[in-house]
Amino acid sequence: MNEKPLRIAVLASSSFPVAQPFAGGLEAHVYNLVRALTERGHHVSLFAADGSSVDLDAAMLPVRTLDLTPIALADLAVTPTAVREHHAYLAVMMELAGALSNSFDIVHNHSLHYLPLAMSATLPVPMVTTLHTPPFAWLESAVALAPFGANTFAAVSAFAAEQWADVATGTIVIRNGISLQDWPFGAGGDYVVWSGRLVPEKGLNLAIAAAKLAGRSLRIAGPISNLDYFHGVVEPLLDDRVRYVGHLDQPALAALVAGAEVALVSPVWSEPYGLVVAEALACGTPVAAFARGGIPEIIDASSGVLVPADDVAGLADAIPAAAALNRHDARARAEQVCSVDRMVDEYEELYRSTLESASAPESAHGLAIA
Repeated sequence: MNEKPLRIAVLASSSFPVAQPFAGGLEAHVYNLVRALTERGHHVSLFAADGSSVDLDAAMLPVRTLDLTPIALADLAVTPTAVREHHAYLAVMMELAGALSNSFDIVHNHSLHYLPLAMSATLPVPMVTTLHTPPFAWLESAVALAPFGANTFAAVSAFAAEQWADVATGTIVIRNGISLQDWPFGAGGDYVVWSGRLVPEKGLNLAIAAAKLAGRSLRIAGPISNLDYFHGVVEPLLDDRVRYVGHLDQPALAALVAGAEVALVSPVWSEPYGLVVAEALACGTPVAAFARGGIPEIIDASSGVLVPADDVAGLADAIPAAAALNRHDARARAEQVCSVDRMVDEYEELYRSTLESASAPESAHGLAIA
């Protein structure tokens, strides 16, 4: 765009760094967004856990830490982790409302914490919040009470927007995007791939069962985010044909996905979006997936095969069906619906419209001026 660059504060997790290899899809999303906004000339400052880096000239907002006193530690009603998160978000919101009040044009909130929304009316600039998850209790409470006029909401899928419809009205759908250049087209190979966080809700054990039923070798990549699940459920299923290859950085993961004949996506909860689907399609790798959450909004008949949720036999049958699809059609689908350029175009438009609304004759927080 030829308009004046914006000064944007991006709030992410205070617990997980925005850096490779990513802890999860939210961190990967923020990385892609901040990089793309910076490349377009915007001045971006990122609030995220220590160790964050987007490899570009983006400033970092400090995460304020707190060492609890012995008296506070004795308070059994709270956990140290919860207090540390509360302290970090309270500090950054106070700084944005105080010492940094003239530093930004807009705040883009990706955190899953209630405080940024609860304190949004203290800011001199509007806040855009992306809803990445279902309406968990504390976040739903904050969204329901978010001051009208100070907040604009975007959801990562139409499915997610519908989940939030009871408490967040007028939510804009902006689907996540990835750098297609970072996920180059590949020729495929003789194995199927599964990637993501190794946690029960991602259903890796069901993907393993499907791969074995289909007689396919399976490569698994991602962070072991739940040790009990990995050691108790996943590890006993590993063998010469079902291999865990580790938590890979983005280039290595892209090479693994591009070399697979099919990508399996097997959530046992309703994924709000499904970033691994976009990554696979960008590599030209067709997807066999459970039709859950926002996943059916990404895959079409040319790029993947959807089966009913939790249907392991159906997922096994979907593997050869997906493998028969044209890999160039899968890549074309990614170019159509999954690009970071499309996503950033839509966020830039949302930023501008939000700022125009905030500068209307009514106050920035939607209160009529007497």
